[in-house]
Amino acid sequence: MTYRHDASAMMAALAVTPNWARVRGPIDDETLESILTEAAKMAEGVVAPLDIPADREGAVFDAGSVRVPAVYHPAFDALVEGGWLGLEHPEDFGGMGMPLSMFAAANPLFERACPAFMMAVGGTRSAALLLAEWAEPALRDDWVPALVAGERCATICISEPGAGSDVGRIRTKAVKDADGWSVSGQKIWISFGDHDIRERIGHCLLARTGDAPGTRGLSLFLVERGPGVTCERIEEKMGLHGSPTCALQFDGARAQLIGEEGRGLPQLFTMIRHMRLTVACQGLGTALKCYDVAATHAADRRQGGNPKEPPVAIIEHPDVRRQLIAMKSAIDIYRLALLEAATAADLSAEDEDLARFTAWMLPLVKNFGAELSFDTAGKAILVLGGAGFTKDYTLEQSLRDSRVFAIYEGTTGMQGQDFFLRQTLGDGGKALQSFLTRARTECAAHPAQAAVIEQFARFMDDAMAEPDRTRQAWMADSVLRAGWVAVQAWLSTRIADTPEARHFMASASAQLAMHIATAQAPVA
Repeated sequence: MTYRHDASAMMAALAVTPNWARVRGPIDDETLESILTEAAKMAEGVVAPLDIPADREGAVFDAGSVRVPAVYHPAFDALVEGGWLGLEHPEDFGGMGMPLSMFAAANPLFERACPAFMMAVGGTRSAALLLAEWAEPALRDDWVPALVAGERCATICISEPGAGSDVGRIRTKAVKDADGWSVSGQKIWISFGDHDIRERIGHCLLARTGDAPGTRGLSLFLVERGPGVTCERIEEKMGLHGSPTCALQFDGARAQLIGEEGRGLPQLFTMIRHMRLTVACQGLGTALKCYDVAATHAADRRQGGNPKEPPVAIIEHPDVRRQLIAMKSAIDIYRLALLEAATAADLSAEDEDLARFTAWMLPLVKNFGAELSFDTAGKAILVLGGAGFTKDYTLEQSLRDSRVFAIYEGTTGMQGQDFFLRQTLGDGGKALQSFLTRARTECAAHPAQAAVIEQFARFMDDAMAEPDRTRQAWMADSVLRAGWVAVQAWLSTRIADTPEARHFMASASAQLAMHIATAQAPVA
């Protein structure tokens, strides 16, 4: 399947996403096709050729600085020249002023091409949204247009050696003196924390500004690469070799406060939300690439059949077709979920119900985008057999690259906790009811899907009524997975007459029953 085919599939998915009509504004079908076609051309012609060389060459740490693969430099310039870093940013800051939904529609094409390279783009465009919303005018006007224009880059700096997902244990300290703020501490796992694509890099960094315990004492800062900022090393990773993952040391580095002191973590979620949607795009894009390799190989590889006749294309074998339809079914339904979440996010500022629904959907699309890519890579390797296990094909690289998608921006376990404990229990089930209302309406004419929704609703009644908080935490992963089955059943109605929808629905109730049984198992 070509990149252009993927763009057409995205247009078709937008057409059956109800909220798209509310957010598209002046983007008519011709404009939409033009944008996505151009994205497909750029992704295939400029970004995709980076993927294998970047994996083989990797990023290099030398004398305290990082050198990325040389092929990155002209590709980054090309994305900048095309305006792709500012697609979803306001025109006042040099962006195109498109809805977030356009980012969700276009970005999987680029992530399909080379996710390691796109890591340089993701942090920069997410930071621009953060600074546009929370930074004081002088800081905002200095940095946001420069990020959108690709003149500077940015990162997100949260994790420390003693504080990963447990953000409340961050020890990096910010101190205010007569000249302003300075920051000292160590941050790790910083994607593109140092590189040679651009000279100026801004780090969006959480640091402690008071004695308040936990997250209440954390504030958000922008710290620019320069005096007091040292790259100590880059990690030797399983995959994403072309993306430098840095350990950074801050020693009295000058810092500028973003927003309100002590409100760092809530403010940072502007950036985190966008980066989780980016992970969703990475997952879909990687799955599209792997499915394409498997489908093409199945059509070309000839083996088996009547021994008295020439061998047939392996796609003629029922089990190969089964594997391919399983992959495509997961991809097609996931695409609808990503767009549903993105269009809801576009409307959430003016619709409180959709804001709750967006927060409820986000852990689902983040986590299951990550799982989609890794699972599709693994299944595609099986279609190719031994050839899929070699570097003759990109599948082994995609398997390595995509494993981390389920780790950064919140592991699977953290997404389960967020989905059940915060977004479902935390608001008394209002977001859940928002989902059920939507799902019941669309599933009314589809009995099989409606039955799955009611099966899920009964389970959630029991899960929410569980009095033991430890047990609810134990259940969180199963609740997350049950929720994903329910969401897929709902969205399958939008492609109800396709083999892909029928394939999923053949086992949906059984999948849901398995997750319910796991949730009800005794706590170890």
